[in-house]
Amino acid sequence: RSIKRVSYEQLSKTPTMSSGTGIQELMAAETRASQIVAEARAARGDRMKQAKVDAQSLIDVYKGEKQEEFNSRVLAAGGTGGSASAKLQAETNNNIQAMQGQFQSNSQKATDVLLSKCCEVSLEVPTARVRATQKAYGVAK
Repeated sequence: RSIKRVSYEQLSKTPTMSSGTGIQELMAAETRASQIVAEARAARGDRMKQAKVDAQSLIDVYKGEKQEEFNSRVLAAGGTGGSASAKLQAETNNNIQAMQGQFQSNSQKATDVLLSKCCEVSLEVPTARVRATQKAYGVAK
């Protein structure tokens, strides 16, 4: 488009638009601009949704590859994996039994220590506490 320079005299000779027509054109332009913005927002939302779907599919593919890699390593290292699981379960049960035995043997000792600490009450009032109390209540020694 080329821009024409218009002088003031030419503008003053041009018939003016009625104010109603100008306002209607401005309102129509504003409405169209609002529609364009709304369409752009909707398109952006659609692109975001599509990107999310694409990313999830990539994640699923990667997860599947890593799961296959893990399964192949487990099979190569321990065979079926069932024996390794049974071995781990037996080891866990042994550890649990050992912990329960330690609990039974040490529970009375722990109770005795707690009771002895609860029953040891010192009746001495620290001198700093005595001075602070005297100062707070205005009692001088």
